[in-house]
Amino acid sequence: MTRHADARAWPLLPLLVFLALFLGSGIYHSQLGTDFAFYQLKAPVAALVALVVALCLGRESLNKKLDTFIAGVGDNTIVLMCLVFLLAGAFAAVTKAIGGVDATVNAGLNILPEQLVLPGLFVVAAFLATAMGTSMGTIGALAPIAVGFAQATGLDMPLTMGAVIGGAMFGDNLSIISDTTIAATRSQNVGMRDKFLMNLRIALPAAIATLLLLAWLGSSADASEPREVSNWLLVLPYVAVLALAVSGLNVILVLLAGILLSGVSGLLLAPEYGVLKLGNDIYAGFEGMLEIMLLSMLIGGLSALMKSQGGLQWLNNSISRITQAIAVGQRRAGEIAIALLVSIANLFVANNTVAIILSGEVAKNIADAEDVDRKRSASLLDIFSCVVQGVIPWGAQILLAGSLAGLSPLALVSSVYYCWLLALAALVSIILGRPRD
Repeated sequence: MTRHADARAWPLLPLLVFLALFLGSGIYHSQLGTDFAFYQLKAPVAALVALVVALCLGRESLNKKLDTFIAGVGDNTIVLMCLVFLLAGAFAAVTKAIGGVDATVNAGLNILPEQLVLPGLFVVAAFLATAMGTSMGTIGALAPIAVGFAQATGLDMPLTMGAVIGGAMFGDNLSIISDTTIAATRSQNVGMRDKFLMNLRIALPAAIATLLLLAWLGSSADASEPREVSNWLLVLPYVAVLALAVSGLNVILVLLAGILLSGVSGLLLAPEYGVLKLGNDIYAGFEGMLEIMLLSMLIGGLSALMKSQGGLQWLNNSISRITQAIAVGQRRAGEIAIALLVSIANLFVANNTVAIILSGEVAKNIADAEDVDRKRSASLLDIFSCVVQGVIPWGAQILLAGSLAGLSPLALVSSVYYCWLLALAALVSIILGRPRD
């Protein structure tokens, strides 16, 4: 961890530059009435400008700063994220090309009433993410199906994708094998079961409210296309992916198996679908993920620079000082400080696990000083990191969902109702001081 004396505010400037360029350009073109306003300036280009700013700051040599940046780009979490992006893109491209999406959607509509599509997607995503422990793998597996449901029923595309993202974040937040759960419990030295039970009392009401809201918003859905399933074997890759994910298999292996099954299904069931076409579809899926891969790598490198130069430690120290100034020993102020700490850290690093790791030690000190139960602090760290991660336009979850659905990331922000309701439930919990044990 960066020493307290090394904490500085200026290393946070590059990310502020990125946000100003990316959001500013989108807002400006929106005012002009430009189509696809937030695609006019590609996010990786804005991040590249931020990198130039970061390399101009600080007294370290340029080579040392570049080494830090490259180490951030090559971080295990970033590399894994990029692999998930590539494989999810390939899986979506191949299953769509062989007709698997249409077959799965029509099969789903035969089972599930159109009006319950949105709640159904939320529940499936929540179950899958809880079993897998990852929101990314869940979104990669379900997003293509959600797109097909939206097109078949006339549902709003951002709303449909928001249901998937919300369910994925619910499972990621609660799963005992999620990296966020592991980071939160280890940093606060509490048991996973204790944190899960504390977390569930806040997350479950938010999930129920989300289901009711989605049922109401989806009540106008109407399937205008025929529901005949051309070949039930085309549904097999999705069934296999869900089964393998629930079994606990690594997400990379799950997606690889999905691509393989989809490819074999296409080769066996479609005479015109050859090995060359399969290879081209896989590569087309890779190409579709290029933008978010580049952005994730650049943001990962920028986060490493900000951490090494003391920016994130300055953020932690500043929130800690504010807490000491307003707390006067009140548990509520300590809980608010922990929530703010991890939320702001997540805004800058765009990774909920990293945000928890960076905030964990300070959060533990706040919890001890303000008489906050460690189970409670672990729960708040996980909840608010997932809330922020699920709604920031530069977060991996929204970027992946947006790419698979062909949507601007900002079009999804307001549609992830679960994350907003979870934030509200957590804030009410802090204000009321419940639950306490």
